[in-house]
Amino acid sequence: MYLNQYWTDRRLAFDVKNPNKSMTLTGEFASRIWVPDTFLANDKHSFLHDVTEQNKMVRLYGDGRIIYGMRFTTTLACMMDLHYYPLDVQNCTVEIESYGYPTEDVTMQWKNGQSAVDGADRVKMPQFTLEHFEVGTTTISLSTGAYQRLSLVFRLRRNVGFFVFQTYLPSILIVMLSWVSFWINHEATSARVALGITTVLTMTTISTGVRSSLPRISYVKAIDIYLVMCFVFVFAALLEYAMVNYTYWGARAKRKAKRLKDGEENLANTSFMDNSVYPRQPPAIPMYPPMSPHLPYISRPSYLFGSSYHHHGFRSQLRHRRHHQSSAGNHLHQQQAQMYSLNSQSHHCSSYQQAKRRYRLMSNIRQRAKHIRNQIPRIKDVNKIDKYSRLAFPSLFVLFNLCYWCFYLLTG
Repeated sequence: MYLNQYWTDRRLAFDVKNPNKSMTLTGEFASRIWVPDTFLANDKHSFLHDVTEQNKMVRLYGDGRIIYGMRFTTTLACMMDLHYYPLDVQNCTVEIESYGYPTEDVTMQWKNGQSAVDGADRVKMPQFTLEHFEVGTTTISLSTGAYQRLSLVFRLRRNVGFFVFQTYLPSILIVMLSWVSFWINHEATSARVALGITTVLTMTTISTGVRSSLPRISYVKAIDIYLVMCFVFVFAALLEYAMVNYTYWGARAKRKAKRLKDGEENLANTSFMDNSVYPRQPPAIPMYPPMSPHLPYISRPSYLFGSSYHHHGFRSQLRHRRHHQSSAGNHLHQQQAQMYSLNSQSHHCSSYQQAKRRYRLMSNIRQRAKHIRNQIPRIKDVNKIDKYSRLAFPSLFVLFNLCYWCFYLLTG
């Protein structure tokens, strides 16, 4: 960049009668006269060219006018808004001011206004196109005083051609490649799964490469929205095959289970008909072996006793023993139940209420889920899913591209 500064120092006038008479001096002469302490406020790194000599020039006119020029390279800070990246437009400035002289000592202004900047329309940049520039003058207040600042504002539009060929076009082709699986037979599991996973990983690689060349900013950029939507489309294509596969094999499993159930019912009906036609014979009475006289009396069957008196007496004794044991057991059980109920009556009441509410909640959830499941249409032919996807996916992707490009190109 070439920077020329103009001022008048009457002390250096050498021929007032010929004010246009001039002489050019070397840059070393600038160290012997007064020069403004100009600096670039948004400078990050600058250096003055010194090949073959230091690129400075001092031109002195007869009436004391001075032109002080230099050639240097500078890197300036530009606060960019990347919400529309890479379809964005940025405003970058060159800010020139005096470092130590306030407005009471030095007044700065652009010479000839807008014409002070020359050659800006011939600037060519690989990433941006210069649309417009303007000059301005402002006064800033600092703790050391008020200073006058000259501003040169450039309006730069980013060239999107690089991103079209490096990011947008590959992403579109990857999304279209994921649609090929809709024309592959649903029984070719390995082919469709491999194609889906490959497209997902490729979109992940493209997204990582784009983000690595950008600063770590928290807000969402335009290219992030496009890459995320492309990733959603390729991932949805993979999920579409998962639904096709689940519907196909799930229907086959249900049909197989139904056939097995029908076969079992037919077998049971056939067995019932056989039993009704050919009734079974009553079970034979088991033949007990002769009892030993040394065995207890209660273990002998009743039909072995010849006397009915002994038979009835045995029954009465057995009933009496059973009644006595059951009454004692019932009494003990009642005491234990009373003690248990006194100790845990409050706990059981609260647990019962909680269990009752939990049961009602789960019952309502089951009923709603069953109602929603019944409203979902049943798909008998899985090929219809692929058929509808062949039309739905391209249509939605074209609609997304229309909305995306119209919004960012028109509003940008």
